[in-house]
Amino acid sequence: MQSVKIKKYIEVIKLEEIVTNTKNVKIVTSEVNRIGLQLVEYYEHFSEQRIQVVGNSEWSYLEKLDSDRRRSIAKKLMSYKIPCLIFTRNLKVFDEFIEEAKEKDVVILKSKYTTTKFISKSSEFLDKALAKTVTVHGVLLDVYGIGILIFGKSGIGKSETALELIKRGHRFIADDAITIRKIGEEHIIGEAPQIIRNLLELRGIGIIDISRLYGIGSVREEKQIDLVIEFEEWDKKKNYDRLGLDDKHTSLLDIKISKLNIPVKPGRNLAMIVEAAAINHRQKSMGFNAAVELEKRLLNE
Repeated sequence: MQSVKIKKYIEVIKLEEIVTNTKNVKIVTSEVNRIGLQLVEYYEHFSEQRIQVVGNSEWSYLEKLDSDRRRSIAKKLMSYKIPCLIFTRNLKVFDEFIEEAKEKDVVILKSKYTTTKFISKSSEFLDKALAKTVTVHGVLLDVYGIGILIFGKSGIGKSETALELIKRGHRFIADDAITIRKIGEEHIIGEAPQIIRNLLELRGIGIIDISRLYGIGSVREEKQIDLVIEFEEWDKKKNYDRLGLDDKHTSLLDIKISKLNIPVKPGRNLAMIVEAAAINHRQKSMGFNAAVELEKRLLNE
């Protein structure tokens, strides 16, 4: 299971530490829980692995209670193995909560943001940090806004095609090792590991820095993957798809992604073919399929 250390979380979200602890606390889910029902000590279906949040409404309710009642609520909450308790809006942390947290070795933090903004920032960071990941070998580009992941055996021309596409104004994300993350249930994001970010390998030349050669506008850090293209050597005995009526797919991190197999032989302009594939994929996503349109015309003759 993916996890994030609490120290890293505090640093990224810029939280103030009110009570620290001696444990190596790790966060395992991006979901948060506003302690509404817990204020009346209702704990059925309580998700203790979530970050617990006190917003303005919860704080106002607690502020009206006497000290003994606040302590009872804090003691019950701290008896669970929560990763941390966060007060938003720079709200004052009640002494009873501080005392119980120290006794139970629970982290209490404070955020300057409103509850809604804090939850948004927290979820955005944790969704990315906790996402299921895998590393694949290929080239990832942004072509007309379509994230295209190009596969193919070594030396088939992936990097050369990428360079030509960059010269045509498209954007480079990663070459060789691409880290893929699953975001939610429908999307996957690809990026380069920090150590090789913006770098492309060209046989005969070596490593080049795309951002320095073609400008910072020629690269981006990450991109959603919409289409997979696999380059393969032309096989004259193989019957290649000439119409495109049958959509093909592949699976990345259990998400189905459209896939094309592009045969490679001398004289084929691969960069131009990839551009056409990107535009065609966008048209299909908008409801227009040229192959289906041709089939309709033939049937109506």
